Amino acid sequence: MKRLAFVFLLITGCQSPTPRHYDCARSTGPIVIDGRLDDPAWKRADWTEPFVDIRGASHPKPLFETRAKLLWDDNNLYIAATLDEPHIWATLRKHDDIVFYDPDFEIFIDPDGDARNYYEIEINALNTIFDLLLVRTYRDGGPARHDWNLASLKSAVHIDGTLNDPRDTDHGWSVEFALPWTALAEHAICPCPPRPGDTWRAGFSRVEWKITTANDVYQKVPNTPEDNWVWTPQGVIDMHIPQTWGFVKFVNR
Repeated sequence: MKRLAFVFLLITGCQSPTPRHYDCARSTGPIVIDGRLDDPAWKRADWTEPFVDIRGASHPKPLFETRAKLLWDDNNLYIAATLDEPHIWATLRKHDDIVFYDPDFEIFIDPDGDARNYYEIEINALNTIFDLLLVRTYRDGGPARHDWNLASLKSAVHIDGTLNDPRDTDHGWSVEFALPWTALAEHAICPCPPRPGDTWRAGFSRVEWKITTANDVYQKVPNTPEDNWVWTPQGVIDMHIPQTWGFVKFVNR
């Protein structure tokens, strides 16, 4: 895996980023998936570092803060995030719409770290889910299976403000997931649920679009690319380099 990452970065001329590490604590109580992150169990979970530009710390700092935290128990991997945002908007409502055309939060999981058969899950402020399976990276020919669904996935969004209303200033939104081990085990060539001390590869991303308003409706600024903010930088604008994702270690504390 390290050799593949080196070859990719050598070809692209990018400096190899240093993947971040996160200790995922075991939950000590029930977690209600409502997007609010107020269950006592979440107090045991550390926040990740604030997200940075996907290309790395040498690029401009994100305008708004994003952080994530994780927990686990015998049944699920729990993932939550808070996204500061003065203007919360979303338009896509159908499952497996291409959610990153809205502002979104994204999860990437490669349980066995082989850069094959890894999962991607995206969510917008309407709690619309786009989940897919990457048989291989796009660079290696994919395919990306949009027909795949993470069975029994639970998700929720809490909005601190008003959705799709440019007339006021919002504070942000938060997301909460329960990912069943039974579903994650489908393409995991490793113990699932993991054992204490096991480490998985994972990445977390936020897509943000520059916007304007017309007739009290948010609109994207034309011909302007999105911002990509991530937990662990990729070195290039491409989340599909699993070799540079972070390391999530499952611990009993």
